Amino acid sequence: MPRAKWVVASLTVALLSTTVVALQRTEGAAPAAATTDDALPSRALGLSGHRRLVRELEQSGESRPGEANRPHRAAAGPLRTVSGPLRAARPLRLRIPSLDVDVPFGGEGEEATWDSAGPAPGSAGTAVVTGSGLRLGELHRGRTVEILRTDRRTAVFTVVRVSPGRASGRQEPPGRAQLRLIDGETAVLARLTGHRSSS
Repeated sequence: MPRAKWVVASLTVALLSTTVVALQRTEGAAPAAATTDDALPSRALGLSGHRRLVRELEQSGESRPGEANRPHRAAAGPLRTVSGPLRAARPLRLRIPSLDVDVPFGGEGEEATWDSAGPAPGSAGTAVVTGSGLRLGELHRGRTVEILRTDRRTAVFTVVRVSPGRASGRQEPPGRAQLRLIDGETAVLARLTGHRSSS
């Protein structure tokens, strides 16, 4: 019997020692495990740390240098009708959804140019925007043209006339917010009909 007790006691001590060593190893490895867990969402999405940071900034709607040269991805609010012109704000991007056009204003490799000597798109008067490769001849009356502006509003214009040549026909009342869009030998006249706010 004394021998059996001695064997049980030895086994108990050995088991306790193994458990203590295992716990120490687990505690020492905890930071590494946490780091791995933290990286899992990024790896699952296939994103590096840099790309994940950019994605978080985009989702937060924070403005970054060169914003005008990239498609704006911030969530757009509902379309609101307007009863009058908007305050003046510099245009950033030109969008024509029906033609799948989304181009920046100004900068290198510019695709659209605003005549800054005249009204800003969305403010009172007729803003003049020229571009190349916009395929305005394919645009039809009733379609929309959108201009994202620095005040985080997107001015929405509805096409009222598509004309051959660089003129858009008769002049419209000066107090109305309008857009004259010119590409090569096609001119489009559109009226401000609404706006969206970006979050």
